[in-house]
Amino acid sequence: MNKILRGVMIAVVVTAGVVLFNAFFVLPEGKQVVITQFGRPVGKPITEAGLKFKTPFIQEVTFFDKKILIWDGEPNQVPTNDKTFVYLDITARWRISNALVFLQAVNNENRAQSILDDIIDGTVRDLVNKNDLVEIIRSSDWNPEEMGFGPVGKDERIRFGRDKISALIHASASKVTPQYGIELVDVMFKRVNYIETVQQRVYERMISERKRIAAEKRSTGEGLKSEILGKLERELREVSSAAVRETQKIKGKADAEASRIYANAYNQDPEFYAFSKSMDAYRLTMGENTRLVISPDAPFYKYLKSLK
Repeated sequence: MNKILRGVMIAVVVTAGVVLFNAFFVLPEGKQVVITQFGRPVGKPITEAGLKFKTPFIQEVTFFDKKILIWDGEPNQVPTNDKTFVYLDITARWRISNALVFLQAVNNENRAQSILDDIIDGTVRDLVNKNDLVEIIRSSDWNPEEMGFGPVGKDERIRFGRDKISALIHASASKVTPQYGIELVDVMFKRVNYIETVQQRVYERMISERKRIAAEKRSTGEGLKSEILGKLERELREVSSAAVRETQKIKGKADAEASRIYANAYNQDPEFYAFSKSMDAYRLTMGENTRLVISPDAPFYKYLKSLK
């Protein structure tokens, strides 16, 4: 009898332990849970971490992430409004905002990724089709003049830019995702690339634009060079003119001083002055092999005659 009672007690304890073990569960940080009973949700989602209780054996728990998840779409070839095809690689961030709705409408993350493929790809295609290529490849704060491209024409100006189009895609897709219990955090262009037939034309245009900028820079440089050389030539002429004036001034003063000295010398001794000037004339006129034929009564012969 005691053995039977002991066995019954052990069975009761084991059963109670199994029941208690199945009745409690731990909800970790970063997770949320929906309790279902016979496949139907019971109550609201549980989002606070800790030790939780459920009806054992009857109720089941389904865990979902609370953290932000990544959606990464397949690159697609999409035509723009100006009939130019581009490859677009889009990425987005999302999270489960309502686990109960998510469980009922989607059930799992793989299914959610598939739904986001349809929503985001369709929205991207729709907005890209309505905008020109320049709106897709340039950012909203792109300023051609600050980047050295100079003024752009009317056709080159952007209304939105890639950043604002990303925001428009996010806003449009976010209107659809709440019905699936999904919050779309943001949508971004990960990569935008031209198709091969367009790349060559783009490269040629870039080369042409850079050549135009280079020619403009060279022209500006030549203009500055001419201006600097002109200024230098003008300053050189001014300096040379001032030097010539100063030289003539000094020479004039020297000639005046020489004339004064000659005049003083002549006044002091006219005969010596005449002799000195005659000697200078002889020195300038006759060389080693010079023969001079003059009349004996010529004034030039006066001092030569006195040398005999």
